[in-house]
Amino acid sequence: MRITSVAIALLAGLTAACDGDSSVRITTSESGDASSGVLKVVDTLQCPQTFGSLTRKGTAQAGGAMCVYAGPRGAEVALHMVKLNGASVDETLRAFERRLANDLPEAAGRMAPPSPPAPPATPSSDAAPSPASEDRVDVRAPGINIQTQGENAQVRLPGLRVEAQGDKAQIRIGGLNIRADDKNATVNVTSRNSETVDIQAHDGAAQVRTRAPGAATRATYVLTDDRPSVAGWRLVGYEARGPAGGPIVVATVRSKDREREPVFDDARELVELNVGN
Repeated sequence: MRITSVAIALLAGLTAACDGDSSVRITTSESGDASSGVLKVVDTLQCPQTFGSLTRKGTAQAGGAMCVYAGPRGAEVALHMVKLNGASVDETLRAFERRLANDLPEAAGRMAPPSPPAPPATPSSDAAPSPASEDRVDVRAPGINIQTQGENAQVRLPGLRVEAQGDKAQIRIGGLNIRADDKNATVNVTSRNSETVDIQAHDGAAQVRTRAPGAATRATYVLTDDRPSVAGWRLVGYEARGPAGGPIVVATVRSKDREREPVFDDARELVELNVGN
C-alpha cells in the first residue's frame, strides 16, 4: 500500500487552509495490500551514480551503509542502511525525525500536540434569546440528524459526523478524523484505517507521518514550512522501509522548495530499489 503520495499531496491544501481559507479539500485513494511485497534483508546499499533527478556525490560511505545525492534546486538526499542492534524501529525513526526537525526548527515548534476541541455547548433553556440563538434548524429523518443554532451545529449522516462550535469543528468521515480551529489556524487529520496517517497543519507549516500495517517497516515523515529556515530549507522528511528485525533503509530529504518535486519520489524509489516495496 502506497500512502506517501497521498500524504504529501494533502500538504498544500492544508497549509492553504491555515493561511485564511476556511475550507479543506482532502482527496485520497488506496490500493490493496497486494502492491506491497516482501522486503529484502540487505547488507550493503545500492547507490547508482544517477537515479531520476538525483546525482550521487562521491562514493558510498560507512562501508556501503550511506550515500549522499544532490537533487534539483539544491535538494539533498541521504540514503542510510540502519541496523537496529536491539533498538526498536520507533526509536530509530524518532532519531531521524529529530535531526530533520532541527533543520526546520520553527515549523517543528508549531507542531505541538493539539488539544481536543470542546463539544458544542448545549444552549440553556433559561438563556436570554439572542440573534444567534434564534437562528435554528432541526431536521430529523431515518439516518439523518441535523441541528444548528447560531454558530453551533451537529450533523449526523451515514458515514459522516460533524460537530462545530464557533471557530472549531470536528469532522469524522469513515476512518478520517478532521479537527479544525479557524481562530488558531490549525487543521489536524488522523486516519484510523489499517494504515496510520497523522497530519497537522498550523500557521503555514504542515507535518505528515504515515505508517503502513504489518511487522515490516513502511513509514514516511514530512515537515514543510512556507517560511524558509536560515539554511533555506522548506521541506524535510524521510522514507523508511525494511523487513521485521531490520536492517531498515532510510532516505532523508531536504529541499528548498516546499512544493512536491521529483526528489521525494526519487528518494522513495531509491529505497524501493534496495529493499523492495
